Amino acid sequence: MLLDELRTLITRHAHDGGTAALDGVLVSLVTEPAPPATSTTGTVLALIAQGAKSLALGDRIYEYRAGQYLVASVDLPVTGQFTEASPAEPALGFGLVLRPSVIAELLLDPAAGDFRRVGRGVAAPSGIAVSDASDELIDAAVRMLRLLDRPRDLPVLAPMVEREILWLLMTGEQDATVRQLGLADSSLSCVGHAVRWIRDHYADTIRVDDLAQTARMSPSAFHRSFRAVTAMSPIQFQKQIRLQEARLLLIADPGDVAGTAYAVGYESPSQFSREYRRQFGTPPGKDAARLRETALATG
Repeated sequence: MLLDELRTLITRHAHDGGTAALDGVLVSLVTEPAPPATSTTGTVLALIAQGAKSLALGDRIYEYRAGQYLVASVDLPVTGQFTEASPAEPALGFGLVLRPSVIAELLLDPAAGDFRRVGRGVAAPSGIAVSDASDELIDAAVRMLRLLDRPRDLPVLAPMVEREILWLLMTGEQDATVRQLGLADSSLSCVGHAVRWIRDHYADTIRVDDLAQTARMSPSAFHRSFRAVTAMSPIQFQKQIRLQEARLLLIADPGDVAGTAYAVGYESPSQFSREYRRQFGTPPGKDAARLRETALATG
Protein backbone atom coordinates (compact mmCIF):
# COMPACT_ATOMS: atom_id res chain seq x y z
CA MET A 1 0.00 0.00 0.00
CA LEU A 2 1.05 3.58 -0.63
CA LEU A 3 0.65 4.51 3.04
CA ASP A 4 2.97 1.66 4.02
CA GLU A 5 5.74 3.02 1.80
CA LEU A 6 5.10 6.55 3.06
CA ARG A 7 5.50 5.30 6.64
CA THR A 8 8.76 3.54 5.73
CA LEU A 9 10.19 6.65 4.09
CA ILE A 10 9.21 8.96 6.96
CA THR A 11 10.66 6.56 9.53
CA ARG A 12 13.92 6.41 7.57
CA HIS A 13 14.35 10.16 7.27
CA ALA A 14 12.78 11.56 10.44
CA HIS A 15 14.02 11.83 13.99
CA ASP A 16 11.82 12.02 17.07
CA GLY A 17 9.98 15.35 16.85
CA GLY A 18 10.39 16.57 13.29
CA THR A 19 13.00 17.52 10.75
CA ALA A 20 13.11 19.50 7.53
CA ALA A 21 13.68 16.86 4.89
CA LEU A 22 14.41 19.47 2.22
CA ASP A 23 13.44 23.05 1.49
CA GLY A 24 9.70 23.35 2.12
CA VAL A 25 9.25 19.68 3.08
CA LEU A 26 8.94 18.36 6.64
CA VAL A 27 8.79 14.83 7.96
CA SER A 28 7.81 14.17 11.57
CA LEU A 29 8.00 11.20 13.91
CA VAL A 30 6.52 11.43 17.41
CA THR A 31 6.80 8.49 19.79
CA GLU A 32 4.34 9.50 22.50
CA PRO A 33 1.36 11.78 23.02
CA ALA A 34 2.27 15.08 24.64
CA PRO A 35 0.18 17.71 26.44
CA PRO A 36 -1.48 20.25 24.13
CA ALA A 37 1.07 22.78 22.92
CA THR A 38 0.60 26.17 21.31
CA SER A 39 2.20 26.95 17.98
CA THR A 40 1.53 28.65 14.67
CA THR A 41 0.55 26.67 11.61
CA GLY A 42 2.27 28.43 8.74
CA THR A 43 0.71 27.84 5.33
CA VAL A 44 1.08 24.09 4.96
CA LEU A 45 -0.23 20.76 3.82
CA ALA A 46 0.09 18.21 6.66
CA LEU A 47 -0.55 14.58 5.73
CA ILE A 48 -0.76 11.91 8.45
CA ALA A 49 0.74 8.54 7.54
CA GLN A 50 0.27 6.96 10.98
CA GLY A 51 -1.35 8.07 14.24
CA ALA A 52 -3.69 10.98 14.82
CA LYS A 53 -3.53 14.66 15.72
CA SER A 54 -5.93 17.25 17.08
CA LEU A 55 -5.77 21.03 16.57
CA ALA A 56 -7.85 23.73 18.24
CA LEU A 57 -8.35 27.08 16.53
CA GLY A 58 -10.56 29.41 18.52
CA ASP A 59 -13.70 27.38 19.20
CA ARG A 60 -13.08 24.96 16.31
CA ILE A 61 -11.52 21.51 16.74
CA TYR A 62 -9.85 19.70 13.85
CA GLU A 63 -8.94 16.04 14.12
CA TYR A 64 -7.16 14.05 11.45
CA ARG A 65 -5.53 10.66 11.26
CA ALA A 66 -3.74 8.26 8.93
CA GLY A 67 -4.83 8.80 5.34
CA GLN A 68 -6.12 12.33 5.98
CA TYR A 69 -4.55 15.72 5.41
CA LEU A 70 -4.92 19.19 6.84
CA VAL A 71 -4.50 22.40 4.88
CA ALA A 72 -3.64 25.62 6.73
CA SER A 73 -3.96 28.57 4.35
CA VAL A 74 -3.06 31.32 6.86
CA ASP A 75 -0.43 31.38 9.63
CA LEU A 76 -2.72 30.81 12.61
CA PRO A 77 -2.19 30.39 16.38
CA VAL A 78 -3.34 26.90 17.33
CA THR A 79 -3.18 24.45 20.20
CA GLY A 80 -2.37 20.94 19.06
CA GLN A 81 -1.29 17.49 20.15
CA PHE A 82 -0.74 14.04 18.72
CA THR A 83 -3.44 11.87 20.25
CA GLU A 84 -2.20 8.51 18.96
CA ALA A 85 1.54 7.85 19.18
CA SER A 86 3.76 5.27 20.86
CA PRO A 87 7.31 3.91 20.52
CA ALA A 88 5.87 0.83 18.80
CA GLU A 89 3.61 2.86 16.47
CA PRO A 90 4.85 6.46 16.32
CA ALA A 91 2.82 9.22 14.74
CA LEU A 92 4.25 9.86 11.27
CA GLY A 93 3.61 12.92 9.15
CA PHE A 94 4.55 14.52 5.84
CA GLY A 95 4.36 18.29 5.43
CA LEU A 96 4.71 20.69 2.52
CA VAL A 97 4.85 24.47 2.76
CA LEU A 98 2.17 25.98 0.49
CA ARG A 99 3.86 28.74 -1.48
CA PRO A 100 1.39 31.28 -2.92
CA SER A 101 3.82 32.15 -5.72
CA VAL A 102 3.80 28.58 -7.04
CA ILE A 103 0.01 28.35 -6.74
CA ALA A 104 -0.27 31.63 -8.64
CA GLU A 105 1.90 30.19 -11.44
CA LEU A 106 -0.35 27.15 -11.68
CA LEU A 107 -3.41 29.38 -11.89
CA LEU A 108 -1.91 30.93 -15.03
CA ASP A 109 -1.83 27.55 -16.77
CA PRO A 110 -4.57 27.23 -19.42
CA ALA A 111 -5.67 23.99 -17.74
CA ALA A 112 -6.68 26.04 -14.68
CA GLY A 113 -9.70 27.30 -16.60
CA ASP A 114 -12.17 29.06 -14.35
CA PHE A 115 -10.00 28.64 -11.24
CA ARG A 116 -8.80 32.23 -11.58
CA ARG A 117 -12.34 33.50 -11.03
CA VAL A 118 -12.17 32.56 -7.35
CA GLY A 119 -11.38 36.09 -6.22
CA ARG A 120 -12.69 38.91 -4.07
CA GLY A 121 -16.34 38.12 -4.73
CA VAL A 122 -16.08 34.69 -3.10
CA ALA A 123 -16.53 34.31 0.66
CA ALA A 124 -13.40 33.62 2.67
CA PRO A 125 -13.04 29.95 3.66
CA SER A 126 -11.86 28.67 7.01
CA GLY A 127 -8.11 29.00 7.39
CA ILE A 128 -7.89 25.28 8.30
CA ALA A 129 -9.60 22.34 6.62
CA VAL A 130 -9.31 18.53 6.82
CA SER A 131 -9.98 16.00 4.05
CA ASP A 132 -9.30 12.40 3.10
CA ALA A 133 -6.15 12.07 0.98
CA SER A 134 -6.54 10.58 -2.48
CA ASP A 135 -4.26 7.80 -3.67
CA GLU A 136 -2.77 10.29 -6.14
CA LEU A 137 -1.85 12.71 -3.34
CA ILE A 138 -0.27 10.00 -1.19
CA ASP A 139 1.63 8.71 -4.22
CA ALA A 140 3.03 12.20 -4.90
CA ALA A 141 4.17 12.49 -1.26
CA VAL A 142 5.89 9.11 -1.56
CA ARG A 143 7.69 10.17 -4.71
CA MET A 144 8.81 13.41 -3.06
CA LEU A 145 10.40 11.49 -0.18
CA ARG A 146 11.97 8.92 -2.51
CA LEU A 147 13.99 11.79 -3.92
CA LEU A 148 15.82 12.09 -0.60
CA ASP A 149 17.66 8.92 -1.59
CA ARG A 150 18.50 10.35 -5.04
CA PRO A 151 20.32 13.63 -4.36
CA ARG A 152 21.31 14.09 -8.02
CA ASP A 153 17.64 14.08 -9.10
CA LEU A 154 16.37 16.10 -6.16
CA PRO A 155 16.89 19.69 -7.41
CA VAL A 156 15.30 18.93 -10.78
CA LEU A 157 12.40 16.68 -9.83
CA ALA A 158 11.35 18.05 -6.41
CA PRO A 159 9.87 21.28 -7.87
CA MET A 160 7.89 19.16 -10.35
CA VAL A 161 6.46 16.97 -7.58
CA GLU A 162 5.69 20.09 -5.53
CA ARG A 163 3.66 21.49 -8.43
CA GLU A 164 1.88 18.15 -8.81
CA ILE A 165 0.91 18.12 -5.13
CA LEU A 166 -0.37 21.69 -5.32
CA TRP A 167 -2.33 20.89 -8.47
CA LEU A 168 -3.96 17.91 -6.75
CA LEU A 169 -4.93 20.16 -3.85
CA MET A 170 -6.27 22.83 -6.21
CA THR A 171 -8.48 20.27 -7.94
CA GLY A 172 -9.43 18.33 -4.80
CA GLU A 173 -11.87 18.78 -1.94
CA GLN A 174 -10.11 21.89 -0.58
CA ASP A 175 -9.78 23.42 -4.04
CA ALA A 176 -11.26 26.86 -3.29
CA THR A 177 -9.08 27.36 -0.21
CA VAL A 178 -5.85 26.55 -2.02
CA ARG A 179 -6.77 28.59 -5.09
CA GLN A 180 -7.56 31.64 -2.97
CA LEU A 181 -4.09 31.35 -1.46
CA GLY A 182 -2.63 32.03 -4.90
CA LEU A 183 -4.82 35.02 -5.71
CA ALA A 184 -3.60 38.35 -4.34
CA ASP A 185 -7.10 39.88 -4.37
CA SER A 186 -9.01 36.95 -2.85
CA SER A 187 -10.80 37.34 0.48
CA LEU A 188 -8.41 34.83 2.03
CA SER A 189 -5.32 36.71 0.85
CA CYS A 190 -6.74 40.02 2.07
CA VAL A 191 -7.32 38.56 5.54
CA GLY A 192 -3.79 37.18 5.33
CA HIS A 193 -2.46 40.75 4.95
CA ALA A 194 -4.22 41.73 8.17
CA VAL A 195 -2.96 38.62 9.99
CA ARG A 196 0.62 39.48 9.08
CA TRP A 197 0.10 43.08 10.25
CA ILE A 198 -1.16 41.88 13.63
CA ARG A 199 1.79 39.51 13.97
CA ASP A 200 4.22 42.35 13.24
CA HIS A 201 2.47 44.80 15.59
CA TYR A 202 0.96 42.52 18.24
CA ALA A 203 2.06 44.80 21.11
CA ASP A 204 0.33 47.86 19.60
CA THR A 205 -3.25 49.00 20.05
CA ILE A 206 -5.21 48.01 16.96
CA ARG A 207 -8.34 49.46 15.40
CA VAL A 208 -10.50 47.16 13.32
CA ASP A 209 -11.22 49.93 10.82
CA ASP A 210 -7.49 50.34 10.22
CA LEU A 211 -7.08 46.59 9.76
CA ALA A 212 -9.95 46.59 7.28
CA GLN A 213 -8.16 49.27 5.33
CA THR A 214 -4.98 47.15 5.37
CA ALA A 215 -7.04 44.27 3.99
CA ARG A 216 -8.69 46.55 1.40
CA MET A 217 -12.15 45.63 2.68
CA SER A 218 -15.09 47.41 4.24
CA PRO A 219 -15.16 47.04 8.06
CA SER A 220 -18.22 44.76 7.99
CA ALA A 221 -16.85 42.52 5.21
CA PHE A 222 -13.46 42.39 6.90
CA HIS A 223 -14.84 41.39 10.30
CA ARG A 224 -16.98 38.67 8.69
CA SER A 225 -14.12 37.32 6.58
CA PHE A 226 -11.57 37.50 9.42
CA ARG A 227 -13.78 35.43 11.71
CA ALA A 228 -14.52 32.94 8.91
CA VAL A 229 -10.80 32.37 8.33
CA THR A 230 -9.44 32.48 11.89
CA ALA A 231 -12.46 31.51 14.07
CA MET A 232 -11.69 34.65 16.10
CA SER A 233 -12.26 38.37 16.07
CA PRO A 234 -9.18 40.51 15.31
CA ILE A 235 -8.89 41.44 19.00
CA GLN A 236 -9.08 37.80 20.11
CA PHE A 237 -6.49 36.91 17.48
CA GLN A 238 -4.13 39.60 18.76
CA LYS A 239 -4.53 38.29 22.31
CA GLN A 240 -3.57 34.77 21.20
CA ILE A 241 -0.42 36.11 19.54
CA ARG A 242 0.47 38.22 22.59
CA LEU A 243 0.15 35.24 24.93
CA GLN A 244 2.22 32.97 22.69
CA GLU A 245 4.95 35.61 22.43
CA ALA A 246 4.83 36.13 26.20
CA ARG A 247 5.36 32.42 26.78
CA LEU A 248 8.53 32.50 24.67
CA LEU A 249 9.84 35.53 26.56
CA LEU A 250 9.11 33.96 29.93
CA ILE A 251 11.04 30.80 29.13
CA ALA A 252 14.14 33.01 28.85
CA ASP A 253 13.30 34.97 32.04
CA PRO A 254 10.63 33.24 34.16
CA GLY A 255 10.87 35.78 36.96
CA ASP A 256 9.95 38.92 35.04
CA VAL A 257 6.19 38.48 34.65
CA ALA A 258 5.38 42.19 34.85
CA GLY A 259 8.09 43.12 32.33
CA THR A 260 6.83 40.47 29.94
CA ALA A 261 3.26 41.72 30.29
CA TYR A 262 4.28 45.24 29.30
CA ALA A 263 6.55 43.97 26.50
CA VAL A 264 3.70 42.21 24.70
CA GLY A 265 1.28 45.10 25.05
CA TYR A 266 -0.61 44.58 28.30
CA GLU A 267 -1.16 47.62 30.52
CA SER A 268 -2.00 45.52 33.58
CA PRO A 269 0.18 42.62 34.78
CA SER A 270 -2.75 41.24 36.75
CA GLN A 271 -4.93 41.10 33.62
CA PHE A 272 -2.05 39.46 31.78
CA SER A 273 -1.69 36.81 34.49
CA ARG A 274 -5.43 36.05 34.43
CA GLU A 275 -5.53 35.67 30.66
CA TYR A 276 -2.30 33.69 30.60
CA ARG A 277 -3.64 31.23 33.19
CA ARG A 278 -6.93 30.94 31.30
CA GLN A 279 -5.02 30.16 28.10
CA PHE A 280 -2.33 27.80 29.40
CA GLY A 281 -3.88 26.49 32.63
CA THR A 282 -1.02 27.67 34.88
CA PRO A 283 0.17 31.07 36.19
CA PRO A 284 2.83 32.56 33.90
CA GLY A 285 5.84 32.30 36.24
CA LYS A 286 5.12 28.71 37.21
CA ASP A 287 4.38 27.67 33.63
CA ALA A 288 7.58 29.26 32.32
CA ALA A 289 9.73 27.66 35.04
CA ARG A 290 8.29 24.24 34.19
CA LEU A 291 8.92 24.72 30.47
CA ARG A 292 12.46 25.91 31.14
CA GLU A 293 13.20 22.87 33.31
CA THR A 294 11.83 20.57 30.63
CA ALA A 295 13.92 22.24 27.93
CA LEU A 296 17.09 21.98 30.03
CA ALA A 297 16.39 18.34 30.89
CA THR A 298 15.87 17.36 27.25
CA GLY A 299 18.58 19.63 25.86
